[in-house]
Amino acid sequence: MRLWSHRSVLVGTLCRGVLGAVLAVCCTSAFAADTTDSRRNGYRYYAIGDLAAPRPAPTRAGAMLVGGGDWPYPAFRWMIERAGHGRIVILRASGSTEAQEEFFRDIGGITAAQTLVFEDRRAASDPQVLEIVRQADGIFLAGGDQSNYVRYWKGTPLSRALDAHVRAGKPIGGTSAGLAILGAHAYGAMDGGSLTSKDALRDPSGPALTLVDDFLHLPYLERVLTDSHFGKRERLGRLIAMLARLAQKQGRDDLVGIGVDEYTALCIDGDGIGRVFSGNGGHAWLVGPQPAAEVYAAGKPLSVRAVPVLGVGGDSVLHLADFRVERPAFSALYDVEAGRLVRRDANAAPPPPP
Repeated sequence: MRLWSHRSVLVGTLCRGVLGAVLAVCCTSAFAADTTDSRRNGYRYYAIGDLAAPRPAPTRAGAMLVGGGDWPYPAFRWMIERAGHGRIVILRASGSTEAQEEFFRDIGGITAAQTLVFEDRRAASDPQVLEIVRQADGIFLAGGDQSNYVRYWKGTPLSRALDAHVRAGKPIGGTSAGLAILGAHAYGAMDGGSLTSKDALRDPSGPALTLVDDFLHLPYLERVLTDSHFGKRERLGRLIAMLARLAQKQGRDDLVGIGVDEYTALCIDGDGIGRVFSGNGGHAWLVGPQPAAEVYAAGKPLSVRAVPVLGVGGDSVLHLADFRVERPAFSALYDVEAGRLVRRDANAAPPPPP
């Protein structure tokens, strides 16, 4: 809302008595959340803040990979700073205003937040949606079911708009399902479930392990497969299985997995330098590149040896250009023996954070 000097004088005069009270309420309501369940062309729209306010500072490139659960606020402040303290646009396929309320009211430091809740694929071609995304200073992909994001967005004008946002030097972030699709390769959960490590290692070539690529294209994540809720849900085994399948499919030996714990974020700047922020001592787990599988065949459990794993903690620095870690929080080698994950003893990974 823009207030000119002569209007400010008028407001000061009218704020005496009942008329002043009414005007004060009107001025306040201009910044209240738009919680109307506004159904449009395959999506719902919400907003909070001043959509007409200019962005206070320039944007800078960055990617925020959040593992799910509670938000580590220092990471979100990092993203907000890179968004120039301007407008954050939240994309999701379930829920409503939860994230925009947390951005605007609990964290603060932004001019406005808008939410687009997708209900089918046609919304990803809607001109209003594309214009909202184009004007965003920062974009945040909420949690939920990543298969909806794949079905609704892959190969659409929206996915191209997200790539254009990144190329323009603006930050993007995601949590849980929103993190899962930020890598060049992703677990799509297209079978309707959430694959466990045990099942993935039992048959990495099976139909439940659904991988998606050529979706989003972020710098420094071209060789990366991302995963969330990592330590708590014991997803190391499934990430190793997914890397094995991807290596077989593409004939590559340079692929890397990055898993992020809950209440934890890996923030990557425009130079490919990654740092971890966590509220519970969590880590980002750098997995691979791993050796070729000794056993990889349809219907058979996976066998692969000496898979390297490095922990990126609060004191670590991850160089995404060559996946070098300064001051790793832990390092370990893992074997998979006939579908069973075995950790070697030396300087092994810690138990998952609470």
